[in-house]
Amino acid sequence: MIELAQVVKTYSAGLATPYTAVAGVTLDIPGGQLTVLKGPSGSGKTTLLSLIGCMARPTSGRIHLRGLPPGLLPPGADADPLEITSLPERFLTTIRRRTFGFIFQQFNLVRGISVLENVMLPTYPTGEDREAVEARAVTRLEALGMARHLKAPVDRLSGGEAQRVAIARALINDPPVIIADEPTAHLDSRLSAEFMELMGQFKGAGRTLLIASHDPIVHDSPLADLVIVMRDGQVVSAP
Repeated sequence: MIELAQVVKTYSAGLATPYTAVAGVTLDIPGGQLTVLKGPSGSGKTTLLSLIGCMARPTSGRIHLRGLPPGLLPPGADADPLEITSLPERFLTTIRRRTFGFIFQQFNLVRGISVLENVMLPTYPTGEDREAVEARAVTRLEALGMARHLKAPVDRLSGGEAQRVAIARALINDPPVIIADEPTAHLDSRLSAEFMELMGQFKGAGRTLLIASHDPIVHDSPLADLVIVMRDGQVVSAP
């Protein structure tokens, strides 16, 4: 579903001290499977996720998405796969919002508002009917065992509860791809195992999952179809 060809990301390019976070990565990430990016801090995992998820542009190289719904393609673009690295930002924003659901290491929940409002946040730019969005958010939270916390401020949640809210938020626009960056970094072993069980459910539903992690509970999980080892911005091992 996701194809990368010689992707490079260099920060401060052209200055005295440029830093290359991703150095010529070529990958083919299959759809409907769980792929893990494994490697130490500084290996380029997070940067690569941001490039794949249309949150940043590569310095060079190409990224293609295969199998996008026709409604996501820019006017006049009917190619499959679609090359996304040179698209205008307005198209990237739409693709990012409707194709990818993001689960961040720090969860990035907005303090001072409720669980339900946090889950609904990604839908506000779409202009979708609020009642329909709220009903969908409630359904997502109920499926994750968070029904009794709908109106609770996120400030009062435990780590595991906060992560479930983050997962519900990632799913609110029904994305085919879930991207998670070190999702178990702040969880104990039991909660990490529960997280992987949830990922197994999403994989069983046909979603594509891409997780960056140096946690053995994640990269050694039997749920992982593909484990890609990165170091110094490069892929050093991939099946």
